[in-house]
Amino acid sequence: MLYEYGAGAPVVIARMSDALNPMNQNHLEDGHPTDAGSRRNGIALALFASIAALMAVDVFSDSQTGAEPLHLSVELLVMVLAAAGVVFLWRGLQSAERKAAKLDQQLEAARLEAARFRNEAAEALRGLGEAIDAQFERWGLTPAEREVGLLMLKGLSHREVAEARSIGEATVRQQAQALYRKSGLRNRSDLSAFFLEDLLLPRDQS
Repeated sequence: MLYEYGAGAPVVIARMSDALNPMNQNHLEDGHPTDAGSRRNGIALALFASIAALMAVDVFSDSQTGAEPLHLSVELLVMVLAAAGVVFLWRGLQSAERKAAKLDQQLEAARLEAARFRNEAAEALRGLGEAIDAQFERWGLTPAEREVGLLMLKGLSHREVAEARSIGEATVRQQAQALYRKSGLRNRSDLSAFFLEDLLLPRDQS
């Protein structure tokens, strides 16, 4: 065939970043969550755990040496806060990992759906391309007129067709008029309507 008909399926995939833990804002690269946020949270978790452990050792040591109650109370408070931070970060990491796994599943499902749509659309467009090519042949169009007709069906203006084919705009207009004369159509709207009504739908259902 003189023409090639491609197909594309825009895929809208929600990032759902607001569903992730605010302390674990993972970014997406090529559809996969990065682990930069998890690494940062892991470092913070280790830091809080270290603080809690050091404070526990310090409280035990001070209690053995008879430190003042106020001093021990402050150290206990710091230890409790550090331990609470460990628990909070740990739960946040677990929640973020679950949500990232769910997002991965959704992304994979979207890829499979997009691939299925592309395959179906490509098959349908191949059939439509063959039908258009056969109709152009029945009209007795020259190769140049066929190419101009196809580009106009794709929505290009006469100037854009001329630029795409590296010819003058006047030549494109002459070829378009020849197409209309041979097909019995009046203009671009009739050309588009012919294929939408006579090829995409049976006449008795138009």
